[in-house]
Amino acid sequence: MKTLILSLFMVFSLSLRAQTVEADFHVIPLPDAITEVKGADAMPLTRLECICYDVNDERMIRNAQFLAQYVEQQTGYRLPVQINVSSLVPAILLELNKKITAPEGYVIEVGKKAVRIQGSTPQGVFYGIQAFRKALPQAKADSIALPPVRVAAAPRFAYRGLHLDVCRHFFGVDFVKQYLDMMALHQMNTFHWHISDDQGWRFEVPAYPRLTQVGAWREGTVIGRNTGLYDHVRHGGFYTEEQIRDIVRYARDRYITIIPEVDMPGHMTAALAAYPEMGCTGGPYEVEQNWGVFDDVLCPGREETYRFVFAVIDRLAQLFPAQYIHIGGDESPRTRWQDCQRCQEVIRREGLKDDSHHSAEDELQGLFTRRVEQYVQSKGKRIIGWDELIDCGVDSTATIMNWRSWRGTEDVYRAAERGHDIIKVPNNPLYLDYYQTPDSLWNRPLLIGGYCPLDSVYAYEPAPASLSAKARQHILGVQANLWTEYIPSKELAEYQLMPRIAALAEVQWLQPGRKDYEAFRRRLTRLTALYRLFGWKYCSEGL
Repeated sequence: MKTLILSLFMVFSLSLRAQTVEADFHVIPLPDAITEVKGADAMPLTRLECICYDVNDERMIRNAQFLAQYVEQQTGYRLPVQINVSSLVPAILLELNKKITAPEGYVIEVGKKAVRIQGSTPQGVFYGIQAFRKALPQAKADSIALPPVRVAAAPRFAYRGLHLDVCRHFFGVDFVKQYLDMMALHQMNTFHWHISDDQGWRFEVPAYPRLTQVGAWREGTVIGRNTGLYDHVRHGGFYTEEQIRDIVRYARDRYITIIPEVDMPGHMTAALAAYPEMGCTGGPYEVEQNWGVFDDVLCPGREETYRFVFAVIDRLAQLFPAQYIHIGGDESPRTRWQDCQRCQEVIRREGLKDDSHHSAEDELQGLFTRRVEQYVQSKGKRIIGWDELIDCGVDSTATIMNWRSWRGTEDVYRAAERGHDIIKVPNNPLYLDYYQTPDSLWNRPLLIGGYCPLDSVYAYEPAPASLSAKARQHILGVQANLWTEYIPSKELAEYQLMPRIAALAEVQWLQPGRKDYEAFRRRLTRLTALYRLFGWKYCSEGL
């Protein structure tokens, strides 16, 4: 009897070990082509002996090290990294192939003796690595087989962004790096970092030390939606120069460009609290504890305002290698300017006047913005601003970030016709601080409001067929924003992002005719398994 039980146990154990799980290259974002290689057998993952890169380039070495880390995380199998192994050695080969025309495109080929991951650039290879890691199941390496396929993909848009506001609630370096890791997994390449606002200033400017001594801290935070009740808990923080340079390097290693945003002339209460002489009234001001739009903004009638702004731009240009600096430009009330003698003197001196569409104070913001734009250009950079900049007379080199979905898109597309590059980030459906589940009293946290479910993100079309060919050429890409008035923790930030950034990734990579929402939902299963592996929270309702 014992012999029979032992035999049955051995058969059962062998049958468990014999179960093989195939990698599945129907990942998110979906590749352009997945072609089965006829007459070939699947390759066991454990047959591969190393990861090899074909050129002695620090980016390719780093790519190989990333891949080794990813494979070990998911399968427990550690592959050594080396350069130019013999063709007889079964390996994952990371290769540059100039026949691949798209700079960020990739090709994966699973053959009899090797897996090839190719791109025309190291960045393209990196995206092939991301697709490969997402194709792997979470299983023991000896139970994983790689099907014989050829996979090819290239992104639809050159600009594939994700935004994070660290002003309303401060997030430390570790979470910012995690954010970049989430972006890399979803094959995004631009991090829009919102680092100043009414509720906190988040980086050092040596000539203005009170920005972080005073402006980085508020004495409490409103409870609920501007109820007049406060928690009286001091909140804040900022990033040192060393920390910012570290984050920039971390992003660069993952082929992510960081675009810093300092909103001006509005959303400046934290800066005014530190330096009240830059406001129209002279203060006193306090770092805001409420959410919203506030009347106290920078005074364009004071020369010290421009000295401050130029020092800030100098600092951003030193810290961030990106070609862009985001200057905001949204939600800047004219109330203080109307009563400010200095501002009114500038209006008279410059001959600014009301017309049927704009007030003289509107024109004053245009004057301010053009002066800032010229200074940014003197640093070899270009500006990005919110779509309010369309009314400010900025140069056509200014890139417009279109966020006001309720205003329609006619003005934005006319700006594209005039030569402005456009990044689409409509608040509905791409503000991820909005709710993603139907209204319910019991099963949701307190958020700012709005409703942007997963399917609406997936269905979004940044460049509709109705656009002219000229306007279409100026749609650089698409981004989602995470504003954090009601998002005080990393867990809630993760939950608000995922899985909606998976839908965003398909908007960024896929041509419209290839999108299929139901197929996307089925493919989410493998991706949400990775979320769980990393301990990331996500919304599972409706999946």
